[in-house]
This record gives sequence, structure tokens and C-alpha cells, in this order.
Amino acid sequence: MNLFVRTDASVYIGTGHVARCLTLADEITSRGGNIQFICREEEGNLTGLIERKGYGLHLLPQGIDLAEDRELTKEILGNQSDCPDWLIVDHYDIDILWEAPQREFVRRIMVLDELANREHDADILLDQNYNTEKTRYNRLIPEKCIQLLGSEFAILKSQFRLAREKLRERSGVIKRIMVSMGGTDKKNATSLVLKAFYKMNHFGFDIDVVIGPTCKHRLDIERVTSHIPNTNLHFNVENMADLMAACDLAIGDAGTTTWERCCLGLPTLMVITAENQRTVAEELSKGDFITYVGCYEDTKEDDIVEKITYLINNSKAVKEISVRVKGLVDGNGTKRVVNSIYSCTN
Repeated sequence: MNLFVRTDASVYIGTGHVARCLTLADEITSRGGNIQFICREEEGNLTGLIERKGYGLHLLPQGIDLAEDRELTKEILGNQSDCPDWLIVDHYDIDILWEAPQREFVRRIMVLDELANREHDADILLDQNYNTEKTRYNRLIPEKCIQLLGSEFAILKSQFRLAREKLRERSGVIKRIMVSMGGTDKKNATSLVLKAFYKMNHFGFDIDVVIGPTCKHRLDIERVTSHIPNTNLHFNVENMADLMAACDLAIGDAGTTTWERCCLGLPTLMVITAENQRTVAEELSKGDFITYVGCYEDTKEDDIVEKITYLINNSKAVKEISVRVKGLVDGNGTKRVVNSIYSCTN
């Protein structure tokens, strides 16, 4: 089976789209599929990572509009000796006007979305976010489109499923905290959280700070980290599952790592760093799955101090949250998604 993936990473949109597409690609490849990526050369792209993992890569110019993007993608697909079985699209700027013209060159289209704010021409639509509204895409997709909705379809690396199998029982006592505000963290929310720790004058716990390869604030984060005892800075982490499993609380945004934390039953104090994260944060908050602080622009150091202090002093509540979130994601979402792709292909 031959598949193309249209997705991007950049300083502006972050790394999550490419990261989950790579995880999906790894599972498809393990079943004999052939994957090629189509990506723009934007600042902060992950094209080098895609190539190092051995996937074919077609580059689009930086800064082009969607019309040119659409036509260049059609050209790439149309030049294939065999018609691709699937085009997988993971991009918040792309909609039916871009997707429908690709039908001439591919057999089927799968779209990854969480926003439910535009129409799609898709055979499969995946929204891995937790949401109680199950009909939100009905008017936005073809009637026969298969909808994969909910965190049971969360695309996670196999390391999280394996770490879950040997996970220790969480007591709710907080001795180690992870800070991970996304692979790019363009707003430097990490430093805001670290300054809150500094303001607390420390509570005797260990802190693991995780930043990604496209984070531009590394030097500032290193500076702040150096003033906080028992704090370790991790850059471009490969063993994220082991690191999460060892922690008792995470402070993070509502990006793709949300479902990694859930899989490992790791309670989260959440600060959103983009408007498109608001819905999932509010939905999780309503279900008592997270401790929600708010959006980065409205969050003060004292707000974080207050929430952390409450959780430290309420281990029973922390343990209950851990049990609830672990029930949202079992680590088999990637397999479920790929099973659906293959079922729809046959």
C-alpha cells in the first residue's frame, strides 16, 4: 500500500502534526506500507527528522499560499507511476477546496482534524481529542465518511503502551514534576512555569523540564532552570514515556502530549498556549480530568503557585485524577487507526 502524508511543522504551528504523522507512518510501515511526506520548508520544519527515519520527502517552498500548495501537491501525486492508495492530511489550514482536487490523483483521503470548523472531502476523518459532542462533523464531511472520534484513537508511539504495561501504581503524592509546554513553545510558557517554582521557594520535589528541538528560548530556560534546586533540563527527549512514568504531576499545554500523559495516568496542571487548544482543555476540565489554569496570556505565576500548592496538599484528589485520565487512553489508538485505514482499503 502506498500512502502520501501532507503535513507541516514550523516555529508557528509547532511540531505535533509531523510527530503524530511519523508515529502513524511507523505503524503503517511495520505492516508493509510505503510512506512519502509532502512538507513546506518553513522555519522550524522537521524535514531532517523525516529523512533520517527513512521516509520519502517532497519539499514545497516556504511562504506559498494554499492555491499554489494545492497545485504543487497535485503535481507530485500526478507524477507517481502508481496511483497512491491514500493521501493523509494533517493540517489546520487545509479544507475541502484543497482536498477535493486531489481526488484525481489518489484513491482515498484521510483527514486529521480537531477544530470542526471547516468542510472536508474525506473517506476517513480522525479527531483524537476528547469531546462529548459526537455529531460536530456531520455537516462538514461526506455522508459515507468514517468518523474516528475520541481519545481511544489517540496516535501514540508504542513506547507509551509498553510503559503503561509496567506502570507503577500512583499514590497521589507529588515528589517529581514534569514541565513540558510543547515541542516549540514559541511563547516561552516554560519560563513562566519555572518562575512560579522559583517564587514558591521550592517544596522539596524534583523537576524535569522538557523542551523540543525547535524551541527558540532554550538559553532563557537554561538560565532560569539554573536557579531552581533539583531541576533537570531535557532537550529533544527520546524516552518521553519513561520520563512521564517516573513523574507524579505534569504541567503542560493541550497539545498532542496530552494523550501521552493520559495513557500513563499522569495528572496534569494545564496552561493552554494556543486558542485551538481551548476546547479540549475546557472539555477535559468539565470531566475533571485535568486541573485547568487557563490560557498563557491570562496566567500569572501566582495562579500556578496556587494550583500546585493545592495538588501537593491533596494527594487523594491527585490519585483520583490519575485513575480517571488513565481510563481515557489505553495506548492502542495508533493500531485502531491503521486497522481502519486497511479495512477501508480492502
